[in-house]
Amino acid sequence: MSSIKATARRTGLIYVLFALLGILGYVYVPNHFVVRDDAAATASKIAAHATLYRMGILASLAGNLLFILLAVTLYELFRDVDRRKARLLVALVCVGVAGEIVNLAIRSAPFIFSSEPSYLAVFSKAQLDGLALGYLRLGNFLSELLTSFWGLWLFPFGFLTIKSGYFPKILGYLQFVAGIGYVVGCVTNVLALDVGPITSALLAAFVIGEFPIILWMLVMGAKEPQPVS
Repeated sequence: MSSIKATARRTGLIYVLFALLGILGYVYVPNHFVVRDDAAATASKIAAHATLYRMGILASLAGNLLFILLAVTLYELFRDVDRRKARLLVALVCVGVAGEIVNLAIRSAPFIFSSEPSYLAVFSKAQLDGLALGYLRLGNFLSELLTSFWGLWLFPFGFLTIKSGYFPKILGYLQFVAGIGYVVGCVTNVLALDVGPITSALLAAFVIGEFPIILWMLVMGAKEPQPVS
């Protein structure tokens, strides 16, 4: 197996693991615990299943570490194609991951406010629950801002996919589409625009464009470049 094909398949495996941890940490766990506009119910659910909630934070942390590893592996794959674009890809991923680490710290707020330290004795239980939910909503807004980076890194990735010749060019164009979906989703969320169910569905469909390259790398690897005659 060529080094390029092996690197591509290794990248695909890391990508899949990263995606699975992301689903657990950023989709399943928040949806399971956070009750919209009900601080008491949210605090009660987190307290009742604290270990699962902490595992979600840990899964998110592991996923972000894998995301850095993914970016480094992609750099190895594409550095001889266009080193500047490969560096840009890594930089965008690292900025996004740094923001997500801050977000994970924010998600620990319910445990801080429920530990009842003496300096919080001036607050009632209802007020502390409200503060915890407020922090979680702050973290959610930070995640909405960071979706811009989850979209932007796909542009150099798509460019490198097309230019390298390792993969079908359509996979690179689909990454552009996914990147647009993430960025437009970020803008609409930050501006609190009511884009309607049809537009929301279209944006979600755009984001799916990220997945074909994952499956292709995992199953097919990469095409061996033709030797220069």
